[in-house]
Amino acid sequence: MKILLVSGSIRADSTNGALVRTAHQLRVEGVATTVCTGMADLPHFNPDDDRAPLPAAVEHVRRQIGAADAILFSTPEYAGSLPGSFKNLLDWSVGGGEIYQKPVGWVNISGAPTGARGAYETLAVVLGYVGAIIIPTACLHAPLARSEVGADGLITSVPVQQLVAQALDEMRRAVQAT
Repeated sequence: MKILLVSGSIRADSTNGALVRTAHQLRVEGVATTVCTGMADLPHFNPDDDRAPLPAAVEHVRRQIGAADAILFSTPEYAGSLPGSFKNLLDWSVGGGEIYQKPVGWVNISGAPTGARGAYETLAVVLGYVGAIIIPTACLHAPLARSEVGADGLITSVPVQQLVAQALDEMRRAVQAT
């Protein structure tokens, strides 16, 4: 089963990026992962441009989403909601229908007092709107301190690694059950 890993941040040293890189390194039986690339290259979404020929960056991201059996997200919260670049990726995914009926989950690693609640509440609304199938057992909160990311950009915390592996395994189970 193929799971696409999507970081909602384009920041080089983002802890959400570290989560995605770590998830890609984990070995979960029956799961192959791919890291989504190209979010920073997407043009600003304009419904008038959501037609052939699509911008190359949009085609690239849509192909990645379409090739996946499921998607695991990790995103920071900016100003109480999703980062603009990440929302832009989600907006571009609406017209192509690649996320429709696709199982999705997320790992929230925010150590903030609110736990990035606004971002994940918004993500749930957007994913519901595009017809994704949210797998509740694959939506986990694993607070992560920046000090728990090693020099190699991977998460060093074993409990967080275990929660990420759990989310991937829950997604595998959900896909197999359908």
